[in-house]
Amino acid sequence: MACSSDIKEQLGLVQVYTGDGKGKTTASLGLGFRAAGCGLNVLMLQFLKPAAGCGEQLAVGHFDNFTFLPLGLDHMNGHRVDRATDLKVAAETFAKAKELIYSGKYDLVILDEINVAMDWELLDPAAVISMLQGRPEHIEVVLTGRHAPAAVIDYADLVTEMKMIKHPFAKGVGARRGIEY
Repeated sequence: MACSSDIKEQLGLVQVYTGDGKGKTTASLGLGFRAAGCGLNVLMLQFLKPAAGCGEQLAVGHFDNFTFLPLGLDHMNGHRVDRATDLKVAAETFAKAKELIYSGKYDLVILDEINVAMDWELLDPAAVISMLQGRPEHIEVVLTGRHAPAAVIDYADLVTEMKMIKHPFAKGVGARRGIEY
């Protein structure tokens, strides 16, 4: 499905999904699937998720116009490395994100878990904001992850905080394939 130019002309906002509740990545994926279904070109670049096996990685394969790049390190499953490696990979992932955003190839770009990378001081929020300010005019960008920096929240056009009220983890129910990943 081709996207009409008037749809693209309405794009260009920065959205932030943050908070301690479940659903930040899921909400961004829902937005991505909606955009892809309307013919927009979508990129989801993950900063801190596993390189293979998540349900979202399998689902986006059904779309020709949804590119998925898990470039960060797998910190979501408790895998930790040394800080120098974290900094190096975060910088490389951010550089790739900037390159792809500036390419103009994508209409919607989701930077999954970038807020956590900034919170862990792997990325400078000022550099992220500068990159967003310099992007092509009609590219919508979504930043996900807990602890979005105040400067990013101030800069964004839309901010949603997911608040946890209750979660099955408290009862010892672990992450379930197809639901949490």
